[in-house]
Amino acid sequence: MESSAIRSVRPSPTLAADARVRQKIAAGEDVLHLAFGEAGLPVLPAVAEALARGSGDNRYGAVAGSAEARTAAAGYFSRRGLPTGPEQVVFAPGSKPLLYALLNVLPGDVVLPCPSWVSYAAQAELAGKHVASVPIGEAGGVPDCVALEEAARPGTLVLTLPDNPTGTVASPELVREVAAIADGAGLAIVSDEIYRDLAFDDEFLSPAEVLPEGTIVTSGLSKSMALGGWRIGFARMPDSDLGRSLGNAVAGLASEVWSSLAAPMQHVAAYVLSEPQEVRDHVAASRRLHRAVSLAAWERLTGAGVECRRPGGGFYLYPDFEPLRGRLGIETADGLAELLLERFGIAVLSGPAFGDRPDGLRFRMATSLLYGRGDEQRWEALASDHPAALPWIAAALDRLEAAVSTIARS
Repeated sequence: MESSAIRSVRPSPTLAADARVRQKIAAGEDVLHLAFGEAGLPVLPAVAEALARGSGDNRYGAVAGSAEARTAAAGYFSRRGLPTGPEQVVFAPGSKPLLYALLNVLPGDVVLPCPSWVSYAAQAELAGKHVASVPIGEAGGVPDCVALEEAARPGTLVLTLPDNPTGTVASPELVREVAAIADGAGLAIVSDEIYRDLAFDDEFLSPAEVLPEGTIVTSGLSKSMALGGWRIGFARMPDSDLGRSLGNAVAGLASEVWSSLAAPMQHVAAYVLSEPQEVRDHVAASRRLHRAVSLAAWERLTGAGVECRRPGGGFYLYPDFEPLRGRLGIETADGLAELLLERFGIAVLSGPAFGDRPDGLRFRMATSLLYGRGDEQRWEALASDHPAALPWIAAALDRLEAAVSTIARS
């Protein structure tokens, strides 16, 4: 007999979209791939060397991570204004398992901003939790405060800073207000900060600085270091009774599900999170590149008459075609995404994947796969003072602008 849990499990929309686009490309179609949130950059050689040094380590490691990796992660958080001891850190094969583990062991239901990353709601459903979806305001990643006060209840509030899908960063003032509402309502905060090191300016405030006893921070090396396929995630538990209980509960779940982060990857984590100069330089170059290309794409979109929040971190944009609805003859976000793909060869991920309204003409686009077809072009993009002017990136931006302009004039 098929269980309701089995019936509810569907492929991740991002992974499904990526597979579809790659099939089209393999079949010889010319597709501009903006549908997948991969960082699109080469591996720093020093990081590859760290992996090589650790490749002989074939033992099962400690469930929460090696002493070296946890100490490095504690230093990473401490340097960002969050004093942390190694005992507060848990590693996993990607931040996704950690988020799922947290949603399983934290009590109560789950409050999510709308739109929000595709896996939060799916994971909450798998964990048997009810999801309250609360609309965002000017910045994504956090709910509108008035709406949050109305929906708040004891449970878990998931925030994303910087945000996926909108590419925006909530202001420190907004983070403080949201944290105060969460505290008053008995909401623990899970702050997904995997894009933190790709925030474009210094006005970043973690809710863990505001609500230190009730905030769990998750992160990983998939975005800032472009190591998505290496699956290195880590979480910081608060220095509180809640944090100690959660650390034990997540480690217990991990021991039965994934055992530990692969030992060679723990060597990588220990090296990267100690942040030697070459790592800091690489992250800074990545941040400059993401900023330049996402802002250039934002200028092309808004110049064509599309509404779009200005990006503040990462490599995403979330344009809104609502002002053009009367000209489009399209009534749904999925229809708009299909038009872009089938008529213009541009792949995006429509808003409903992120919990947005099906009739909202919005989608997420990622600019991070525009940096080159191979590592030579990608290294050149990383080193360029004006990457958006490089021929292959400029051509992609021109193609995007032409498609949007054509739609706007239709």
